[in-house]
Amino acid sequence: MRLGEFVTAAILAALSIYLMWKSSELEIGYIRGEGPGGGAWPFWLSAIMLICTALIAYNAGRRTSPPSRSTEPVLDAEGRKMLVQVFGGIVVFVALVSIISMYGAMMVFLFYYLWFLGRHGLYLSLSISILTPVVFFFFFEALMRVTLPKGMRFTEPFFNMLNTIIY
Repeated sequence: MRLGEFVTAAILAALSIYLMWKSSELEIGYIRGEGPGGGAWPFWLSAIMLICTALIAYNAGRRTSPPSRSTEPVLDAEGRKMLVQVFGGIVVFVALVSIISMYGAMMVFLFYYLWFLGRHGLYLSLSISILTPVVFFFFFEALMRVTLPKGMRFTEPFFNMLNTIIY
């Protein structure tokens, strides 16, 4: 487990540094009369994440956390199985975005995650997996005016119906 803490901290630190570097391409400070620059939030959140990863590595080095004192492996057989199932679900989610839209893929992934992996009831799984993409659709399309991928042409009637509610 201790090695897992160091590896996780190193990966998160590298990701933090990369995100800080990329977000610094935009203004990261305060722009007079406008507010924070476009890169401010990602940069400073990544900086906080970098500080947290340094604390994780520091605690692992001092063996102050329970995982850093453990000799167990990071992932046992059940953990590896779950990792493969979640990763496989994410791969299918990404593949479905161009076919059934971001919202349809989100619905399928949420149902898979809640019902199959989480072993929740069918009613709860269906409710959350249907309502969440609909709420996200109205949030992104109506409030934020951001269009997410709509998939292939056969999804158009559904989105046209939802768009009549917005417009």
